Amino acid sequence: MKIVVTGSLGYVSKPLTQKLLRNGHDVTVISSTYSRGERISNCGANPAIGNMEDLNFISRTFDGADAVFCMLAPYGNFSDPKNDSDRILDRAQRIAQNYSKAITNSGARTVVYLSSIGADMKSGSGLIRVHSIGEYELSQLSHSIRIAFLRPAGYYKNLYLYADSIRNQNTIAANYGQDDRVVWVSNIDIADAIVSELESGGPGQHVRYVASDELRCSETAKILGNAIGNPGLTWNRIGDLEQLQALRFHGMNESIARSFVEMNASIRNGTFYADYDRNKPILGKVKMSNFSEDFAAFYAQNEQIGKDS
Repeated sequence: MKIVVTGSLGYVSKPLTQKLLRNGHDVTVISSTYSRGERISNCGANPAIGNMEDLNFISRTFDGADAVFCMLAPYGNFSDPKNDSDRILDRAQRIAQNYSKAITNSGARTVVYLSSIGADMKSGSGLIRVHSIGEYELSQLSHSIRIAFLRPAGYYKNLYLYADSIRNQNTIAANYGQDDRVVWVSNIDIADAIVSELESGGPGQHVRYVASDELRCSETAKILGNAIGNPGLTWNRIGDLEQLQALRFHGMNESIARSFVEMNASIRNGTFYADYDRNKPILGKVKMSNFSEDFAAFYAQNEQIGKDS
């Protein structure tokens, strides 16, 4: 099949592209960064370099495709005062509308949209509203087009953001923690799910959740701590205001910081996982214990960088 992949060679799109190429598909990868073109070509895919807000570019790239993988990322610089939540949501809507128009004219019969747990929520999901918008816009497509709305759990890679806190304060801290449950997912398991959706036939729209492991925050901390030689590592739950102040301190835009606090609060009280719990998937193959090896390597490398600087 001729398949178009958005997201450049990012966290999900890179393993996805590799899997699709191994399966013999003709893959075009879209990137907004010209320097990525050579890397895309070197891995065996066709590069398409352009602006996701340029409908003509998206339409040309999608034209003649059998299937399309769509995603809305990244959100931009969170410390930029102009890049507030409203601006992020507006940009998401423009790109999602471009996807919808380009798909309609392309002839593609299969679409996979990378959404998120929480996309079903009417409020309380923070910036996950980006994916509520994306799902809505693509749901307006003809029902002759098969659309899978993939809703992954929290990415394992988000845990890298806590490396400095672990090193300097010997803890992970957020306005969810301790015995609160978190559902995690690997990019490898996401890529496997996307491939299965792109390669399967038949019309219809459906939601599919993707997850790799379910753990308490305390269990997550224990696994990571053991991997880095710190078996006493804890994950503390702090208050919403304390979380907001911490995000501000690190330079995050006020409205985006409030969005993160809102989303974390919904994880703490369980509303974030309500629809997921009603539609639980079979958990993927990459567990936290597997990811902890990558985390330990990242942690050690960054510790050495700190010593050398």
